[in-house]
Amino acid sequence: MDETEALRKLREDFRMQNKSVFILGASGETGRVLLKEILEQSLFSKVTLIGRRKLTFDEEAYKNVNQEVVDFEKLDDYASAFQGHDVGFCCLGTTRNKAGAGEVEARVEELKFDRYSVFRPAVLLCDRQEFRPGEWLVRKFFGSLPKSWASGNSVPVETVVRAMLNNAVRPSNEKMELLDNTAIHNLGKADSSLKP
Repeated sequence: MDETEALRKLREDFRMQNKSVFILGASGETGRVLLKEILEQSLFSKVTLIGRRKLTFDEEAYKNVNQEVVDFEKLDDYASAFQGHDVGFCCLGTTRNKAGAGEVEARVEELKFDRYSVFRPAVLLCDRQEFRPGEWLVRKFFGSLPKSWASGNSVPVETVVRAMLNNAVRPSNEKMELLDNTAIHNLGKADSSLKP
């Protein structure tokens, strides 16, 4: 069985387990793409967004998404928002100062999950809703370079999301996994078209 078929089988088995998931940072680029993929693939029976504010969705696909509003400065007061979930994704990343996420990953670790993975992508290639001149310039620069060099220093947000979901459905005995840009590319391109 090749890797694509193995992942397809893992996703089918995972889907049948009726697991629940929370997402921190669903308003950012990675979080938005992750939420969309999770809903399209129906991988989880319950999806909860945890953030500073409620998000507004017009599409029917988002109608069963739960939302919890928390104050990240007083995370201890909101521990119940994280409980009752089998999987959690923290998508607070490159805008740490803006998102107030300096200690969020460490605090999530304190919640004693059986397993957690840290993804450390290089420059994210995406079309942001907000304009960031520095990132725009970097994306243009990477776009003009040979693909092999650019992929070592950048990664499309869709590849990161596929890597996150592929990693979630794969069994692992590791309590903590750290995935760098190369690992993200490898795991994210394992199958770029997995759908239910």
